[in-house]
Amino acid sequence: MGDAVRRYRSLLQDSRRWDGFEFRDDDIVISTPSKCGTTWMQMQCALLLFQSTALPAPLTRLSPWLDVQTEKVESVFAELAGQTHRRFIKSHTPLDGLPYDPRVTYITVGRDPRDVAISWDNHFNNMNLETIINHRVETAGMDDFEELMPNGFPQSPEDPVERFWKWIEPGDLTDDDVSGMVSMVNHLRTFWEQRDDDNVALFHYADMKADLDGEMRRLASVLDVAVDESTWAGLVSAATFDRMRDRAEELAPQVTHGFWNETSRFFNKGSSGQWQSYFGPGDVARYEARLHELATPDLAAWMHGGWKGVGKA
Repeated sequence: MGDAVRRYRSLLQDSRRWDGFEFRDDDIVISTPSKCGTTWMQMQCALLLFQSTALPAPLTRLSPWLDVQTEKVESVFAELAGQTHRRFIKSHTPLDGLPYDPRVTYITVGRDPRDVAISWDNHFNNMNLETIINHRVETAGMDDFEELMPNGFPQSPEDPVERFWKWIEPGDLTDDDVSGMVSMVNHLRTFWEQRDDDNVALFHYADMKADLDGEMRRLASVLDVAVDESTWAGLVSAATFDRMRDRAEELAPQVTHGFWNETSRFFNKGSSGQWQSYFGPGDVARYEARLHELATPDLAAWMHGGWKGVGKA
């Protein structure tokens, strides 16, 4: 990888918060586009590292989100410095915006963009925006608001189908935006291009849904973690969607900061294919034309079907 580090910046996140962070030899960075399975991967890492279904703290504190501008970066650095377990840090910064260290394992999770669009819609509607903005103001001020959002907060269409296509198609969004297919594809592209690196690992939502046991075993291999077979089934069960939803108050991101109107709704459905009801005649071609502008065919195939989608079971 090259030495240049790109800055990614939005109202909520800033990749420069990584500046000065000191890695340890066995650190893990979980860097994903939003709504692709971030919390799911954090939970799997937690279960493998602690070898127990009982976690010692809320997941968002065990695996803090370093990029987010809703708590002082100094306090996040201090929290991570004080951790004695193997650290696994959450990020929504693409790989080319993160400090690179060959000792660190970088993990991403991909998902069908159409499913992400549906999930993002529920996610946004469940966010307690007043609380989030108040935390942002306390943490980073608002002097840069006009620069970052010159047109103010974007208005969201009332029709969910219109909101879906607004996530897929807008030409005015950039790689820096928190949501949208443009930023999602860019994020996964930065990992796809480095997928053969020994310390870079790509997982996929569809693969984890189809074979959670097998994908957790692959993750254990990536992290070089051995697990006693007598506890394995319990760990896999704790990583299922239903069990995680049962523990939403412990596992949802930023629960310690009141991010959600309904915490349990963060784990909404975890399903795939709901987007099909949004497609009318000609919409498959419409979607594929937009995706073709953003992703190479092999990356698009992987985003849609995981490793089986590109012929690797």
